Amino acid sequence: MSIFTKVMILFLVSLSLMMVVSQQTNTITQSKIEILLKEKYKQASNELFTYFSNNDKVGLTKKLEVLNFKVISHDTPTLLSYEVIYENATSFGEIKILRDTKKRYLLFMSYLDETLLVQDASQEESFLEKDFLGYLIFADILILLVIFLLILKILSPLKKLSHDMQRFGDGALNVRMNDMGKNELGTLSRAFNNMAENIETLIHSRQRLLRDVGHELRTPIAKAKLALEMLPESRYESILKKSIFQIDKMTAELLSIEKLNAKNSVLKTEKFNTETLIFESLSKLVIENESWVEVHMHETFDITGDLNYLSIALKNLIDNALKYATQKPIVIEVTAQSIAVKSQGEPLKHSIAYYCEAFVQEDHSRGQEGFGLGLSIVKKILDAHQMRLTLTCKEGWNSFAIHF
Repeated sequence: MSIFTKVMILFLVSLSLMMVVSQQTNTITQSKIEILLKEKYKQASNELFTYFSNNDKVGLTKKLEVLNFKVISHDTPTLLSYEVIYENATSFGEIKILRDTKKRYLLFMSYLDETLLVQDASQEESFLEKDFLGYLIFADILILLVIFLLILKILSPLKKLSHDMQRFGDGALNVRMNDMGKNELGTLSRAFNNMAENIETLIHSRQRLLRDVGHELRTPIAKAKLALEMLPESRYESILKKSIFQIDKMTAELLSIEKLNAKNSVLKTEKFNTETLIFESLSKLVIENESWVEVHMHETFDITGDLNYLSIALKNLIDNALKYATQKPIVIEVTAQSIAVKSQGEPLKHSIAYYCEAFVQEDHSRGQEGFGLGLSIVKKILDAHQMRLTLTCKEGWNSFAIHF
């Protein structure tokens, strides 16, 4: 879950809770005001009704002043515009507590043909306090919204930074961030730009060095091969040929690794079948005895990928199997969506990840030819194709399988 999503969820939860608190506070405050005024009106109505029924206007006026009640009307109100929350009727009159559309509470009394509608003036203060509390809650909601917008403004550069880092990780080494000012984000953007520039320089320098070394070695190696052919036969000839062959092979493998390390390298994708891939892989090998390799084609299938690179990967698996097998032949087995290269030998002790590291060899293979780069190249090729390499050791057979 992204930071933006988490902030949005927290904001919505906080806003919902604030709205619930506001609604509950309003309801509780209104209920308390109603209860207090209802009791006050009930207690005052008995005394007021006495003055009212005796037509003692002077006493009624003084009592209303003491209670802080103000006269609204001496006429019978239209009760349809009021909500009756309490009433008490007698033979000669009635007392009612009313609530208007603005949630104000009034006391209505009638005796014979006389009526009186009064209101507690002090309730205005209670409603002002209630409104003030409502304004505070509204201000809290407004501040919460402002904080949310500020957080979004802060997160916006982070999203851009994350996007640029993703692009840089995918191989766009020229990506740089805009300066974000003198705050922490500005410091982070400048640090990223410095890091990106240093990494780009190092990668380009390494690529140029390996490319130049690889190409420069080709000429002396070719001259050495030519000179070796012209030398008279001796017991050192085979040693020289073997050494030059190893140097040439190591140079080619290093260049292959360098090409695969570039994530922006383009694969020449095409469609071909398993027979084509196996034939292409075997053609890249020099096998002294063809009986050393058996192909068991249980099920053929089509493959989409770079035929050259995939044939190099399968060739390296076959080459390793021939090199380290204790008995010949080795077996190339094709089943549903996989090609396995099996060889007899001591069970391998480590996981597949260990053998896919560059310059890694099993202990008992130290005397063999090679530099431990074969499986490293295989892994890089398969990763570029989003394919898998697995290792199984069973009943004296070691099996490396490509899963397409």
